[in-house]
Amino acid sequence: MNCCICTTALWDDETGRLICRPCERRIAEDLAALAGPGGLYARLCLRIHPSSNGSSGPAVSGTRGAPIPANLQVLNLVANGGIVSALESWVEDWASYGLAEVGVGGRLQYRIDRAVATLRLNLPQAAYRHPALEECAREVWSIRRQCEALIAGAKPPRKVPVQCGSNGCDGILKVSIDTPGETCRACGREYGHSEVLQLTPVAGAAA
Repeated sequence: MNCCICTTALWDDETGRLICRPCERRIAEDLAALAGPGGLYARLCLRIHPSSNGSSGPAVSGTRGAPIPANLQVLNLVANGGIVSALESWVEDWASYGLAEVGVGGRLQYRIDRAVATLRLNLPQAAYRHPALEECAREVWSIRRQCEALIAGAKPPRKVPVQCGSNGCDGILKVSIDTPGETCRACGREYGHSEVLQLTPVAGAAA
């Protein structure tokens, strides 16, 4: 049997698992990177109102002029409905398999920390039981990469529309160089990182 994330063959002592131990560690590391006062979420919050002197700290206005506009891309990630909702959706999903307990309320940073702690605590069990670990791993990895890119001041990689490779399928997937994998919404076919980058770009389609 192969790991459902990296597709490498599982070792004999990994019998019964859905993912290999290295992939489990990577998921745990990606989750851990998001939480805490020095984590990516907290650091990203400081980017909502960048200061005029170019520092990475929050803006502090001492004038009556209009405040510096918020970075909307960052705001969408750190506000309710962004990263916190994505992680809490996975907590709710895992809870439906008896792999987590859903928390209620609190400030956004607290909710991030709680969701991360819950997922990491139950990850060893999920490695044996949860059927959508690949999707979960891909989303958490993508969130981490987005946070790191925005904190570093880089623009997210441009996405290019590509044609699904299934016979008779006219589905279009949007991928970038760092896309870990993708699933065609039209036919349900799943692609790994190397596979999705080999698909044919769609000429003239909007990215």
